[in-house]
Amino acid sequence: MRVEACGICHSDAFVVHAGFPGITYPRVPGHEIAGTVDAIGDEVVGFSKGDRVGVGWHGGNCGHCDRCRRGDFITCRNLQVPGMAYDGGYADYTIVPEVALARIPDGLTAVEAAPLMCAGVTTFNALRHGPAGPGDVVAILGIGGLGHLGVQYAAKMGFDTVAIARGADKEELALKLGARHYIDSQSGDVGAALQKLGGAKVVLSTVTAANAIEPAVNGLAIDGKVIVVGASMDPIALATLPMIGARTSIGAWPSGTCVDSEDAMKFAVLTGVRAMSETMPLERATEAFDRMMSGKARFRMVLAL
Repeated sequence: MRVEACGICHSDAFVVHAGFPGITYPRVPGHEIAGTVDAIGDEVVGFSKGDRVGVGWHGGNCGHCDRCRRGDFITCRNLQVPGMAYDGGYADYTIVPEVALARIPDGLTAVEAAPLMCAGVTTFNALRHGPAGPGDVVAILGIGGLGHLGVQYAAKMGFDTVAIARGADKEELALKLGARHYIDSQSGDVGAALQKLGGAKVVLSTVTAANAIEPAVNGLAIDGKVIVVGASMDPIALATLPMIGARTSIGAWPSGTCVDSEDAMKFAVLTGVRAMSETMPLERATEAFDRMMSGKARFRMVLAL
């Protein structure tokens, strides 16, 4: 696969800083990859040289574990993540299993498609598999690389979308992205503010700070759910008594397969969802990585080849 664009994800730090078990070095990072098929193996079916394709967190599965036998490939016991299991997209070329390739639709450039391979499909998939229906209150916690896409997807799916972030300065952007309401987590009680709106059927947590999730739990409606997509190793402290009374819950969602990525991209083309990205050439990959990790990027960094 010839790489044309590769998004930089915070998870790439697991590779760069040797924070993920089982990685063999040297290793090229990058799992938000968009490009074209440059050559195919003898047994590849359904793809041809020149096809526009991408690959995300799901970079291949074993096909024989209990999860694969149930067709749940994203939870494969031997999941292959590009940039971890094999060399990823911070390069001119990468070799990807056929089963991991997503077709990029007309209407998206490589730079637009790359962030949707992980950040996009993760927020899209979590929302469409959650308990909320059209018209329900859905809150997006955090307006960053994941959150700014989550707000757009939620609004376009027909949810009564609430954006939650720190500071009043983010309200204008949140409303521009499609949110109908904005809650400044620094100026008041997040849970109480959500309850004034009727309670959230879903709170999609895109933040990595565990203590930011706790107040949002109190804002859930009956049978509401917090869905965590922002990765953190920190524990979450929860008062379980009010959760029991309201039948609320907290769970998480792990990205999606190549077909899920295709769905996320098709939906983006139909509705105008786009990642807000800064681009840098491959030779400035270290600078782009550092900018993404610093939190200064608005909102995704993409290596454009």
